[in-house]
Amino acid sequence: METYIGKKPLADNPGFSRQRENALDGLDFDIIDAPIVDLIRGMAKLPYCFTLQSCVGHFVFEDGRDVHNLEPLEITKNIFEVKYQIAYLAWCIDNCSDGIKFLNDMESLAGIDPDYIQFGCAEWFWKRQINSYVLQIQPEGFKGRDKMIINYQEARHIADVKIRFFNKIGDVLVECFSK
Repeated sequence: METYIGKKPLADNPGFSRQRENALDGLDFDIIDAPIVDLIRGMAKLPYCFTLQSCVGHFVFEDGRDVHNLEPLEITKNIFEVKYQIAYLAWCIDNCSDGIKFLNDMESLAGIDPDYIQFGCAEWFWKRQINSYVLQIQPEGFKGRDKMIINYQEARHIADVKIRFFNKIGDVLVECFSK
């Protein structure tokens, strides 16, 4: 996400249905980070959006540790720096009333912690797929990067933000299906 930019306005996209179908045909749930696979499955059922990419976010704090580590951060005083690979969700929206409402609901999630959650677009996603948006979790000062070195206390804060963030996405999906 090294090309993060602010929110672009929705545009007309007459090819959305075909693009969505192609994206869903190529969607492999086995490669999605396990903690968010149910959220991605839920989004796949919404007729006005489809996901492009996602990551639950990974903390790496030991040499040689798996960069796709899903273990929670340990509470310890022996770790001072953590490599963080950002948590994010990128998706495409249809320019319709339900799509606009969903987009607004997702944008509101940045309010969970505005210093650590950004809503906008990524230039390279937009060039590949118009009406693509991203929510990402990382310190505001690093919003243009997809990995960074942070101190351990900040990593603990991000871990907490991630839990609240992904739970709220689940709430948005429940609301979408309850209409």
